[in-house]
Amino acid sequence: MKSTSNSYKNIEKSTVVFFKAEDEFKIIRFKNDTDETQQFIYPLNENYIHLYFCTQQNCTVAFNMEHCAVNLNKDDSSIIYFNDDNMNVLHTLPPKVELIGVLISISYFHSLFSTEGNFLFNFSNFNVGKPIIEQKTTTAGIKIVLNQLFTKQLPDSLRPIYLKGKVFELLSLYFSSSSETDAEDCPYIANEETITKLKQAKDIMLQNMANPPSLEELSKLVGLNIKKLKEGFKEFYGAPVFTFLFNYRMEIAKKLLLENELNVNEVGAHVGYTTSSHFIAAFKKKHGITPKQFSKL
Repeated sequence: MKSTSNSYKNIEKSTVVFFKAEDEFKIIRFKNDTDETQQFIYPLNENYIHLYFCTQQNCTVAFNMEHCAVNLNKDDSSIIYFNDDNMNVLHTLPPKVELIGVLISISYFHSLFSTEGNFLFNFSNFNVGKPIIEQKTTTAGIKIVLNQLFTKQLPDSLRPIYLKGKVFELLSLYFSSSSETDAEDCPYIANEETITKLKQAKDIMLQNMANPPSLEELSKLVGLNIKKLKEGFKEFYGAPVFTFLFNYRMEIAKKLLLENELNVNEVGAHVGYTTSSHFIAAFKKKHGITPKQFSKL
């Protein structure tokens, strides 16, 4: 492997691999929750097709050396191939930014695509091992699928099937030559303005989780009719508005219980339950045990 700047942070692969289908593909997720730019080294000892999505601020992905970099602008995606099965991938993320990657094995990629009829990928270069870097705008449909990868709540037994299906959907949308397909697949997500309003709706619900607005109030606050709000939110975040809020409340409750600074009644009140019995029942429904039992684990 080539040498790199000391500013890059080595990380455990398991911390960024969100899902792995053996010999097929893996989904990786880098998050910088700090207030400073962070740089990560991700070592690879296999050859992959790299597909990256940056939906917030500009990110940078480099291969082996910092000057061999691909700049991803906000709302850009990029498919990258270097014929090298032993490399360091260098990621640079500004503060509060997430970068998502789908790494597809060469043999599996061959099984999914043929050289005929696909004009959005340079297969002639790929077949002779030349580097490929092709960038395009991340569509609204792709953003929906990216959100669904991480927000859908599923039993462990169904998770691999669901995530594989979403990766196939992601690839289908990415390689589609028609922007109309995106609109047809997502009738409630017409444009970026609608997505912005859905994100605003989510933020309002989370900021007011102890006393959230009704759907009617929320629709007025963000400027969407109730049908678009309900259908669009479920499509974008993988769950109805109040189911999403319930799951968030229960995750916050778990975090507070682990910190062990508040008692069960106080935790329940913090996440919006006026009676401890309702909170205990909700927590048990979500996590299978009572808050008191959880705090003793």
